[in-house]
Amino acid sequence: MTVAPRPARHSPGRPGTIPAVLVDLLILVATFVIVSAMAGLLGAANLGTALTFGTIAFAAVLVGLMLKRD
Repeated sequence: MTVAPRPARHSPGRPGTIPAVLVDLLILVATFVIVSAMAGLLGAANLGTALTFGTIAFAAVLVGLMLKRD
């Protein structure tokens, strides 16, 4: 009994597409930067506190992205 191979989700040679890993990385970096900046603008006591909120948001989005994957 042979099992047919699963087709690839993304053909690596397709021009004009961004790999999913880079999209995920962009989402994570943008989340960290935006949430940290918002925390600073909304009155975080210092930069360390603002970056802590950015880190928490980064971790939450990372878990969400990992759960979204098959």
